[in-house]
Amino acid sequence: MRTIPLAVTAVASALLLTACGGSGGSSSDSKNGSACSFDGVAVQVGPASTAPSAGDTGEVPVSLTNQSKPCTLDGFPGATLEGGGTKVALTTQQGAKAQKLKLAKGDAASFTVTYVRGKAGDKLSLAATKLVITLPGSSDSASYKWSYGPVQGKGSASDSDASVSAFTQAGD
Repeated sequence: MRTIPLAVTAVASALLLTACGGSGGSSSDSKNGSACSFDGVAVQVGPASTAPSAGDTGEVPVSLTNQSKPCTLDGFPGATLEGGGTKVALTTQQGAKAQKLKLAKGDAASFTVTYVRGKAGDKLSLAATKLVITLPGSSDSASYKWSYGPVQGKGSASDSDASVSAFTQAGD
């Protein structure tokens, strides 16, 4: 008789543990030290390989250095371009594969925002002024000035021709 209550308790415990750990992460992940968050990393945006004129492609590297306890980047970075009251979430680069990176204190990782420069004042271009970044598994975000010109849209300014790469480990 005693094995039934123990089995039920074990199953209930397993279900509770499973419910706590979603694959997308949550703000509680960043508080327990598993997911990297902006309060524990230093971020550098650029220097960029700026697209010189409309139709050209530019790349903006974003580097993160862990300044705190070990953390993990598990998934793609989130990035949104904002300008003129429009917010455009960037897609991930075609064919990119996310990898799980564990960062000890002092370790660094980076990703790249690739964009096609649009024509200033064109209705298909987003006059971006801000880049907002989110980290996987963390609910916080950080904003950075976008000074690389307008971003070309694919049919409209709210469908920008810009994307983010996967994180890669930086350094040795």
